[in-house]
Amino acid sequence: MVKLGGSCLDELDGAWWDDLAELGRTRPLILVHGWSKPLKRFHPRHRAPSAILRDRYGNQSRWTTPEVIADIKTVSAGLGIQVIDLLAARGITAERLLGSDGLVRAGQAERWWWRDKQLVELENRVGPITGVDTEPLKDPRPGHAHLITPLARNEAGQEVNTDADRAAAALAGAVRAARLVLVTDVAHLLIDGEPVRRIGARAAAEFRDKGATGGMRKKLRAAGEALDRGVEQVVIGSAPVTDLTAGRTGTVITRE
Repeated sequence: MVKLGGSCLDELDGAWWDDLAELGRTRPLILVHGWSKPLKRFHPRHRAPSAILRDRYGNQSRWTTPEVIADIKTVSAGLGIQVIDLLAARGITAERLLGSDGLVRAGQAERWWWRDKQLVELENRVGPITGVDTEPLKDPRPGHAHLITPLARNEAGQEVNTDADRAAAALAGAVRAARLVLVTDVAHLLIDGEPVRRIGARAAAEFRDKGATGGMRKKLRAAGEALDRGVEQVVIGSAPVTDLTAGRTGTVITRE
C-alpha cells in the first residue's frame, strides 16, 4: 500500500516511477493519492486561509462544500490519468476507484469550527473513516494497480472528504497489507532537528501529541491507526519505494 502525497506528486521523477513499476511486477499495488497542491493550483479559493478550518480540538480540515467535492473530483480525475499513463508506459496496468463508490464509509463530521476567533456551527463535508468494503479491490495481482481517490460516503449518502493518509491506513488494514508507505516531500521524521530512522509506535504517538505539527502530525496518527489494524510497518519518506521498504532511507515505524 503506497500513499502518494499531493504535495510531492509533481516531484516524482522517471526513476521513481521505474522503481514502483519494478515492484509492481512482482506484487499487487494499491495506491492512494492526495491532491493538496494540485487543488490549490486549480482555483485561488483553495489557497485562501479561509479554506482551512480548525475544530474545537485543534484538528485542521479543509472546509469542504459540495463545490469543493466537485473540484476535488475534477483534479483527481486528471491525477488519475497522469498516474495510470506513467504506469502503463512501464508495463503496469491500473484502474482508478473513487472511495465514495462503495469502498470507504465515513462517520458523522465535527460541526463546531473556529471562525474569526469564535466557535461556530458549520456544515463541513468531511468525516472520520468508519469502514472499508474491499470487494471493489477484487482480483489483486502482480502487474496491476488500483489507484484510489480517498473520498468516502457518510451515513446520509453524502460524498465527503477524508484525510488521505488516514484513508490509506484504513485501506491497508482492510486488505491486510504488510507495509504502508507514505510518500511525502520530506526525507524523514525529525525530532529535535535530527532525522529518525526507526521508531516504535508508542514513541511516535508521544511525539505526535507533544511535538509534531501540521502534515506530520496527521501522518503519525495514520501510522498508529495502520499499526493498530495489523499493518507490520509504516514508512515515511521521499525516496523510491524499494529504498523506503528496505530501510535504506526514510523513517520506519513499527509496532514496538
